[in-house]
Amino acid sequence: MAATSSSSVNHMLHPLQHRTLLVPKLPNVFKYPKFQSTFQYSSSRVRPVSSLVATESETITQPQDSGEVDLFACPVCFEPLIRKGPAGFNLPAIYRSGFKCIKCNKSYSSKNMYLDLTLIAGAKEYVEAQPSRTELFRSPLVSFLYERGWRQNFRTRGFPGPDEEFSMAQEYFKPAEGGILVDVSCGSGLFSRKFAKSGTYSKVIALDFSENMLRQTYDFMKADDTILNSNLALVRADVSRLPFPSGSIDAIHAGAALHCWPTPSNAMAEINRVLRSGGVFVGTTFLRSTSSTPAILRPFDRRIAGNYNYLIEEEIEDLVKSCGFTNYTCKVQQAFIMFSAQKP
Repeated sequence: MAATSSSSVNHMLHPLQHRTLLVPKLPNVFKYPKFQSTFQYSSSRVRPVSSLVATESETITQPQDSGEVDLFACPVCFEPLIRKGPAGFNLPAIYRSGFKCIKCNKSYSSKNMYLDLTLIAGAKEYVEAQPSRTELFRSPLVSFLYERGWRQNFRTRGFPGPDEEFSMAQEYFKPAEGGILVDVSCGSGLFSRKFAKSGTYSKVIALDFSENMLRQTYDFMKADDTILNSNLALVRADVSRLPFPSGSIDAIHAGAALHCWPTPSNAMAEINRVLRSGGVFVGTTFLRSTSSTPAILRPFDRRIAGNYNYLIEEEIEDLVKSCGFTNYTCKVQQAFIMFSAQKP
């Protein structure tokens, strides 16, 4: 990446002034045996926490290096992937596994401790141009700074802080306890780690498009022995092309993320696709303005937003409902909003 001067970094971290929008979150190898044509997904419903102990025990006793249908799906055709490698849903086991699509025959593998499930995973020559905000969060510097000063400045815009935001999200996620949670646009894994350590979910997936954010997540995990071998996986993927079968996920979290997505409607529809019936989506973002902002001033707020998709309360609710969600609710504090909805 291009060198960034210390004055530029200080400017990025400088507290925001009144009505100045904050720069947002740093928002083959295997031959597979024959397999059955009919598959069952354990995530089709939320299971009681008590049943998870037996399920985990059964997983441990499975034979090593056996081909089995995995939770992940091919981002090209959305068909389930066959996994070959050690059993278990944790970083070391997934890192040592290979994945292959049962339909298009494409292979996927891990690198630097994250599983790459982007559309162009494995491409050697093709490079796809990304929006400037996407490239910003792929930078090693911004990824490094995210939990070392960047995220802390969100308080100046009304964010209550990670601990309080986590507690608020957990309340919304109560219907999904014992299920599978995906933390999309996870950044450096600030909330992914909290969800995994809570013991509330059978599996937690930290998902981001930024390779460097996922590397930072792994670095933080290495410093905590209680989480390195937990049920937490790191996946690189596009929020508008989630690598999961339809109706397979119980809960999805997107912290300080919506304003960074190139096309929020595509991402929201994709989140709806992968959630099971009754599944819960919880997100936070910056409001462009609040309902108390005079209508005459709102067009100026949109210009200030620049390349980011800052919305107002009414726009977020309309977006969520138009993408098929129900039971929408939200909490607002200054420019901070946490919203939640369910798939019918």
